[in-house]
Amino acid sequence: MFEKAQGEKVTLPCTFELSEEDEGPLDIEWVLIPADNQKKEQIIIMYAVDRIYNHYYAAMTGRMQFTNLDPRSGDGSLDILNLKAADTGTYQCKVKKAPGVQSKKIQLTVLVKPARTKCSIEGSQEIGKDVTLKCLSQEGSPLLSYDWRRVSGTRELPAISMLNKNTGELLLKNASREHSGTYSCVASNRVGMDECSVELNVTPPVNTAGIIAGAIIGTLLGLSVLCFLIICCCKKHREKKYEKEVHHDIREDVPPPKSRSSTARSYIGSNRSSLGSMSPSNMEGYTKTPYSQVPSEDFERAPQNPTFAPSKYDIAHKIGDITVV
Repeated sequence: MFEKAQGEKVTLPCTFELSEEDEGPLDIEWVLIPADNQKKEQIIIMYAVDRIYNHYYAAMTGRMQFTNLDPRSGDGSLDILNLKAADTGTYQCKVKKAPGVQSKKIQLTVLVKPARTKCSIEGSQEIGKDVTLKCLSQEGSPLLSYDWRRVSGTRELPAISMLNKNTGELLLKNASREHSGTYSCVASNRVGMDECSVELNVTPPVNTAGIIAGAIIGTLLGLSVLCFLIICCCKKHREKKYEKEVHHDIREDVPPPKSRSSTARSYIGSNRSSLGSMSPSNMEGYTKTPYSQVPSEDFERAPQNPTFAPSKYDIAHKIGDITVV
């Protein structure tokens, strides 16, 4: 059995001795026996008729070769370079030279070194609380073992600590200020190791009552400001609505100004109708007086008094002689 780390080189031994009775051609082949018995054996490399054939197994192309370039010397060992985790398995070396036949099985285990190990802290880092330091490798073949140590201070783990080497958890119960410092974790297996560290800072408990009171006060202040803004917006909206209604009422209630020209026209029309009823004989003896002015509004309103209202004759007399054509 062989155990190697990923990326390393391994030599699987296969030596033999020929007897005088072995007179047939030499035939050497390496096969990979699958873990599942239902699958067939896979030829990796072979030597036959003084020639090497190494193109049967694509997964190892370019990574395998006979240790001795001339296997006829009695050495049919196999070198595998840059090992991978998938190379783990059972390998068999078969040597044939009629009438002799021999074989040998070798178990190869490719282990992966721990890598990408991360440290973390779980729990509240307050005095009197339980704190758990965690360590985990992202890569690495089992069985991994974890070990914690204190880097700063006394370099010894607290007496109250509990370590689980299989899971990588370090529990510190009832933590105190003396437990503060830098802690390092080492993950290891049979082929390698990896390390990470974390800083633990144990502090006094947080004043939760003060935080809650501050949050409540802040919330109340925020609500007060919000209510004030809402009231201001409502007041502004009512003022705009009132101004709009007042402006609308003024435009509807104020009557249009009185037209003087229409009054004058009505007056002239009424006088013309009165004058039209007069005959030419009644017009004699009147002096022709030009009339170029429109009676004023006061003159128009004068006939409303029955005591001083002039007759049609008086109006004709004032106007003068008018010749009707």
